Amino acid sequence: MTKIRTRFAPSPTGRMHVGNLRTALYAYLVAKHEGGDFILRIEDTDQERYVEGAVDIIYRTMAATGLVHDEGPDKDGGVGPYVQSERQASGLYLKYAKELIDKGQAYYCFCDKERLATLKKSVEGTDDKEITVYDKHCLSLSKEEVEANLKAGKPYVIRQNNPTEGTTSFHDELYGDITVDNSELDDMILVKSDGYPTYNFANVVDDHLMGITHVVRGNEYLSSTPKYNRLYDAFGWEIPTYIHCPLITDEDHKKLSKRSGHSSYEDLIEQGFLSEAVVNFVALLGWSPENDNTEIFSLEELVKAFDYHHMTKSPSVFDYTKLKWMNGEYLKAMDEDKFFDMAKPYLEKYISRDVDLKKVSNMVKTRIEIFPDIKDHVDFIDAVPEYDIEMYTHKKMKTNAENSLALLKEVLPLLEKQEDYSNDALFAMLSEFAASKEYKTGFVMWPIRTALSGKQMTPCGATEILELLGKEESIKRINDAIAKLS
Repeated sequence: MTKIRTRFAPSPTGRMHVGNLRTALYAYLVAKHEGGDFILRIEDTDQERYVEGAVDIIYRTMAATGLVHDEGPDKDGGVGPYVQSERQASGLYLKYAKELIDKGQAYYCFCDKERLATLKKSVEGTDDKEITVYDKHCLSLSKEEVEANLKAGKPYVIRQNNPTEGTTSFHDELYGDITVDNSELDDMILVKSDGYPTYNFANVVDDHLMGITHVVRGNEYLSSTPKYNRLYDAFGWEIPTYIHCPLITDEDHKKLSKRSGHSSYEDLIEQGFLSEAVVNFVALLGWSPENDNTEIFSLEELVKAFDYHHMTKSPSVFDYTKLKWMNGEYLKAMDEDKFFDMAKPYLEKYISRDVDLKKVSNMVKTRIEIFPDIKDHVDFIDAVPEYDIEMYTHKKMKTNAENSLALLKEVLPLLEKQEDYSNDALFAMLSEFAASKEYKTGFVMWPIRTALSGKQMTPCGATEILELLGKEESIKRINDAIAKLS
């Protein structure tokens, strides 16, 4: 069997969209599941959309997600260069385009913008979408006319010469056999007037020359595939295996756009998500393991489990709530020291009081889903927020504002007398007090916790907060609560 070779061929146009990350991940998994090669190719032929620094973003994202390529601009595997502008500089694409012209499969087109504007027509069922369908005008130029135009330096593009009758069929691994009427295939541009190839042409030439066996890409390319196959056939090249990935939508079932605020990998990292959780989540946007409800996978586990035959055709919803849950699971499982290193900048941002940050880190570790959640769990440490005394009412603990006031007055002298402010010692002392008064433990702890934090939810219990704040601050807060309740 031929060794599987897949490629990820991003354009350096900014941050990496979640859809592009999934394409990279699936291409990586398809290759690695079978012990194949994963190639990185930079498709920078669209000079208008090129963004300075975007190539660095591609490398950074690939490294952070663990998608290590076997060949690429920085790892020559013998079929380079791996950057399209470098390939273009060697005259590679023009050479192959001219070969197609000689075969009658392509032709020079000298039409100017004004003439092309007259070919625009509205798309049925849309209000404002217009497309240009080229009318093969320049196909009828004689050889002498073409040569005269080229000699005169007239600007040109090279177009594919597609038939207008009959059908073209192709096979996709997910979508099966698809047949398209040739009347729907426009004569797409292969080489632009600036001499650069279009994406549509360059990727066919490069995939062939780089020995790509499986092409993994978004299903928006399904409609162009018949035109790609006609190029393969015209050159007499073997057609690769196609795997078109389903659309990713937002929660409203619209295409995931930049406006959603979480459409790129870097957006998600900035929002406090872990790279491993993002990769795990993205893997499940269109694929699920066979006969298994497992949802947490390391990259190594994905390589073993991934079989592209279990991908779905239906659109996948980017469920932000599920991603947060998944991220929380990764945080819970994380080593305490590693978690502290990552949580520290957030803890330092939201806590100015001199407390044991490592202790706070361990308290919040199992309670947050993303790092920015830390703020709401620790904001009481610096100061008790404004709160309603209704918070002292807890049906299960049988507490209310009135009996909480009485209880705080009872425990205050005990807390003032207590020397050892460790959690264990405080818990033993308060439990003993509760037993002597025949109070339930919760009846004692709830008012203390509320007085110290002013919050319904805290990352730890009353005695842990007492330990954290220390004797002086704790007693001050108990006194303030007594005054508030009085």
